[in-house]
Amino acid sequence: MITVENISKKYGDFTALKDLSFEVKAGEILCLLGANGAGKSTTINILLNFIKPTSGISKINEVDVLKNPLKTKGFLTYIPENLMLYPTFNAVENLDYFTRLSGKKFNSKELEQILLEAGLEHGAHQKRISTFSKGMRQKVGIALAIAKDSKVLLLDEPTSGLDPKSSNEFISLLTKMKNNGVAVLMATHDLFRAKQVGTHIGIMRSGILENYSKSSNFSLKELESVYLDIMNFKNVN
Repeated sequence: MITVENISKKYGDFTALKDLSFEVKAGEILCLLGANGAGKSTTINILLNFIKPTSGISKINEVDVLKNPLKTKGFLTYIPENLMLYPTFNAVENLDYFTRLSGKKFNSKELEQILLEAGLEHGAHQKRISTFSKGMRQKVGIALAIAKDSKVLLLDEPTSGLDPKSSNEFISLLTKMKNNGVAVLMATHDLFRAKQVGTHIGIMRSGILENYSKSSNFSLKELESVYLDIMNFKNVN
């Protein structure tokens, strides 16, 4: 579903990504870990065609992102750290607006059912988004992915700033999406959540994927040790 082949990105003399390659298949979650500036967000932005790589190929559902950017966007939903929704619209209105942009149309009852499936309680459906917490806004984002029948989810720091309950609810939703065959790429600093939900984990340092493994290959403590070893290597070089 998500394919990255030898992607590099340079800004003058600065290399943001170097020969990055990985694949996320249907029903898999790849969690990218790394410090700020490691290249996690750059990777997602290339998959969204927000920025163009210096070299390499990226594909969504086997479609080249550079050659067919509109088509690839139709396969995915992007949830950034702070999901931008219309603050004066309620949840149903926002979902209705964004699903129409994607070429789909639902009646009010269908939209409310999708929001319920995404974990947003019925009492919040008619409330303005300006009153929503981050966790509630993200549920609207998940609802959009469900409504679009997205094959791919791209997530940039989705659990940042969430309380433990909201974070756990979001991870449960991701697990549900994974079990429904969605391919998920999540950039995060949260080792615990990465280990909890990821089928695979990649650790990035200075634009390089230093470690790529199945999550089941190590415990949380072992993951922390590997991560710190990579980060400490950066600090001494």
